[in-house]
Amino acid sequence: MPQLGESIAEATIIRLNVSEGDTVAADQEVIEVETNKATMGVTTLCAGTVQKIHAKEGESYAVGTILGVLDVTDEEATRTGVSPVDDQPAPPVREEEEEGAHFSTPEGEGREPPVVEPSIRGLPVPAGVKGAHYISPRMRARMDELGLRAADISAIVGSGAGGRVTVDDLEKFLDYIEEWPSSTASPMRLSVADSMRRSWTRPLASVGLPVRLDTLLAFRREQDPKPPLTLYLLRAFAVALAEEPATAGYLIGEQIVHPRAFDIGVAVQVEDGVLVPILRDVDSKRVGELHDEYLDLVTQARKRRVPESAQGGGIATVTNFGTFGLVWGTPIPLPSETLILGIGAGIKKPVWNETAKAFEPHTESELMLTFDHRVVDGGGAGMLLNRLSELLQEPAEL
Repeated sequence: MPQLGESIAEATIIRLNVSEGDTVAADQEVIEVETNKATMGVTTLCAGTVQKIHAKEGESYAVGTILGVLDVTDEEATRTGVSPVDDQPAPPVREEEEEGAHFSTPEGEGREPPVVEPSIRGLPVPAGVKGAHYISPRMRARMDELGLRAADISAIVGSGAGGRVTVDDLEKFLDYIEEWPSSTASPMRLSVADSMRRSWTRPLASVGLPVRLDTLLAFRREQDPKPPLTLYLLRAFAVALAEEPATAGYLIGEQIVHPRAFDIGVAVQVEDGVLVPILRDVDSKRVGELHDEYLDLVTQARKRRVPESAQGGGIATVTNFGTFGLVWGTPIPLPSETLILGIGAGIKKPVWNETAKAFEPHTESELMLTFDHRVVDGGGAGMLLNRLSELLQEPAEL
């Protein structure tokens, strides 16, 4: 199992594309894996014959675990520059320039690699039920055995001193729900849960502003091809942040770290989760320059294949929940970001025209900005939304 990203320690096998005895070419995708970020392919280092497959579909393996064994000729190994290794868990490897990850090429048969259960890491959110605020060492040890977080026991009413949840309370609760229908959470869902838990350890607040879209929609209709509406919002967001970079700062101790680049993510709904591919240097590129890159990243994200170059490092995210018919919402920023901009559905509304003394129809969308209140105050967030609204009234400049 190769290193599929800086923060990825394991991946789940979702498809084996070859069988033992198959002949494979160099750089052929032989295994498809799922990480907490995307679906990726594991490819071969060189041509050969699949001698042994250790990996099993549905199982998760740590970085460095041998997934399979290739039988290769000396000439092929020399040509590709690979060296045989023992058939045992290998040290983590990095493939900075390769598009896919690689099969190892050891000699001979070996022992079955260790299977690593899927895990999630991060800061738990204190459970919001009386008694769950304090967890005894014994209770903590039992929760660690079961892989539970504090938030997972929030439904349990404690019987201990001061309403404390005891190990007996936990065991009774687990027995109670044992016969309930259940399903295993996917790595994607666990990743979303972990991110939201860590995000919620901060004081988050949201502000909203109705923004007229008539000028933008009229301008967009004249374009060929028509850029997605979200792309205009994403571009305007980046420009507004570039004008006030402190708004996108990140608080570390007693310092606010300011962005060195205005890389903005776009939330893409996929099966059982959300992926956020990142567009780089959005403040310095016009909508026309971003168009093809944006469509390509969204298309790849929907297939759960986000390129490594578009993973992580964003300073803010844009999410268009208006595509689901939602008028407003309170999105939560990623743990590594201070801001997220939500876009509500465009609604035709009557607006009073004082000059004409009559109501006129206008299309409005509610923009919602959720922010880390340690870094940004309501006034600063409001000014950012107002500036964003101004920029949207001049779409030709975007």
